[in-house]
Amino acid sequence: MTESYSIAQLAEAFGVTHRTIRFYEGEGLLSPARQGNRRVFSAGDRIRLKLILRGRRLGFSLAEIKEILGLYDSQQGETAQLRHLVGKIRERRELLRRQRADIDAILDELDRLEAACTDRLLADAL
Repeated sequence: MTESYSIAQLAEAFGVTHRTIRFYEGEGLLSPARQGNRRVFSAGDRIRLKLILRGRRLGFSLAEIKEILGLYDSQQGETAQLRHLVGKIRERRELLRRQRADIDAILDELDRLEAACTDRLLADAL
């Protein structure tokens, strides 16, 4: 007998809402079987949901996740899939580094502004 999961079981296991899972289904990222009007998720669907959520945490867009899952599903060799994924990871890392540099610059500016305001408050208090 194959392992199957309800939407409630997956939602609880991954700490997401039923709506989130239905959204990913609507976006074509998940394709559970149906028993009447109930969704029945397979072990493969569970793995896909885990990959989707991991991709979101890493900052990948839904389009990028769909592309990566498409590679996962395709008959291409594992080498091509891994090269593509490595490229996506490098792109994401570079974007995060640029964002971190921007955040550091903003924090430095806020520190300077705070120091100037504090100096002025002290001068006014004298």
